[in-house]
Amino acid sequence: MKVVGFAGFSGSGKTTLVETLIPALKLRGLRVSVVKHAHHRFDIDHPGKDTWRHREAGAFEVVVASSQRLALLREFERPAQLTVHHLIAELYEGVDWVLVEGFKDSDLLKIEVWRAASGKPALYPNDDFIVAIATDSPEQLPEATLRPVLDLNDADSVAQWLIDNQGRFEYDPEMFS
Repeated sequence: MKVVGFAGFSGSGKTTLVETLIPALKLRGLRVSVVKHAHHRFDIDHPGKDTWRHREAGAFEVVVASSQRLALLREFERPAQLTVHHLIAELYEGVDWVLVEGFKDSDLLKIEVWRAASGKPALYPNDDFIVAIATDSPEQLPEATLRPVLDLNDADSVAQWLIDNQGRFEYDPEMFS
C-alpha cells in the first residue's frame, strides 16, 4: 500500500482536498482508506443506540457490522498515545492508498496544504518529510522551494502527481515497528 500525509494548519483545506482526492483515485480503479487525526474527544455513535449502550456499559471494544459496513469502537481506560503507524496497522491490507489527514509532525511523506489567506506559516521550510505543496496561492509561498507545487483546487492533477510518484509512497510497516 502507498501512504501519503496531508499536513497544514486548521482551515487550510486538508479535509476538502482529501475528500476530492478519494473519488479522483477511485476513478483510476484504486481502493482508498483514510486515517484522520482528531484533537478532541469525539464520538461516532449516538446515545441510546446499541453500540453506545455497550460502550457505556464498559465494553473495551464493540464491533458492529452489516452487509455494507464494519465499525470498530475501542475505549481506552487510560489516555493512549497512538502514532499514525498504529492506526495504519488497523487498516485492511487490500487497500491501494492511505490518505492521512493531520499528524503533521509524523515521519510520513506529506503534502503540505497551505493558503496565504490563512495567515498561518508554511511548514515546508522546516519539515524534510514534506515532499510537495498544494496551494491556491503559489506566487505567495513564503520561501522558494524545489518541491513540486500543486494546485490545491485541482484534485485530479494532485491524484495524477501521486500516481506518477507512487514508488516514493510505498509503505513498509517493518520500518516503523
